[in-house]
Amino acid sequence: MKKLNKYIVKQILVGFLLVTFSLMSILWLTQSLRFVDLITGKGIPVSIFIEMTSLLMPRLFVILSPISLFVAVLFVYNRMLSDRELVVMKAAGISPWQGGQPALIVGIFVCLFNIYAYNFGIPAAEKAFNELEWQVKHDVSHLMFREGEFTLLQLNLTVFITTHEKDGSLSGILVNDERNPKSKVTISAEKGRVIYTDTGPKIIMINGVRQELNRVNGQFSTLTFDRYSVDFGMPQSNKQRDASAREKNLFELLNARSDTSLSPAEANRYIVEGNKRLLSPFYNIVFALLACTGLLVGNFNRRGQAKLISYSILGMVLIQALDLVFGNLAVKSLYWLPMMYLNLLIPLGVCIYLLFFYNPQHFIRRKNLDERTVNG
Repeated sequence: MKKLNKYIVKQILVGFLLVTFSLMSILWLTQSLRFVDLITGKGIPVSIFIEMTSLLMPRLFVILSPISLFVAVLFVYNRMLSDRELVVMKAAGISPWQGGQPALIVGIFVCLFNIYAYNFGIPAAEKAFNELEWQVKHDVSHLMFREGEFTLLQLNLTVFITTHEKDGSLSGILVNDERNPKSKVTISAEKGRVIYTDTGPKIIMINGVRQELNRVNGQFSTLTFDRYSVDFGMPQSNKQRDASAREKNLFELLNARSDTSLSPAEANRYIVEGNKRLLSPFYNIVFALLACTGLLVGNFNRRGQAKLISYSILGMVLIQALDLVFGNLAVKSLYWLPMMYLNLLIPLGVCIYLLFFYNPQHFIRRKNLDERTVNG
């Protein structure tokens, strides 16, 4: 029995990894399209693009893992039933509960991994992703300016940077400013640095020359400076950013009501997010049992198990849909929180009951007895 369980566990794990990898690859491609404009528009390096999209993987994994596990378990047990392996197991006296233990073991393993991912992996990845995204959008000195290239910050404002220094400063700066239709300004400087002010980012240039051409009268003027600043005229951005709900730890989420800076709606959203971190990992166990229960307790059909498989898929879709519905309702009113737990516990209880106690022969005998009573 142990060897059989190991064999089934191995098959489920292989199928789970293949399905998860396939789904995550598709979602990675779709999610990465959101950041293509950062490469084309702001000219960020491909390495940063890959890093940003990779930081989305923990979140995608915990979302897809219950569905991937459901598909893998359903496929393995359906193949075993088609190959008559489950029929032989039943004939050998192996109960449905014993037959479902491999699926339960894999479900518990993935559940434990998701608990870690939800409470440690995702907050760390979300924090790193949000900080990197903020840098890409606001840190014009390192990510907008590329060495040896002309960067168009906005219409009629172009900046050229020769070198990024290790201390964060810039060297070999050339700015062409034609935002004023009446004049054209060209500024060159040996060194400079980008600073952030209340009105937006500015570049402070040191030891340079400012040349201006008046388009109205054609007058040309030159100014040598020791220190000069140019306002990029970009929208104001705070140096600090607010942490999102996914970056918070579980204690902060569940005690959001004590945070006076949050509105009631935001506090509800944080509390629901905290409860989802507690509930979501256990859907791996529910879906693993749901996928195998019908095939283990149902009667074998030589024409296939399309009906049992359809019922299992329908149950999985219904549970997922109700989880989304109750989650959205709980954000508006926390009275819906118990329904989120019931949506998990009821299917889990039904699967365990069927694997332990369900006996289709009992219902068949009772049906035949009722028919004889009616006919007699």
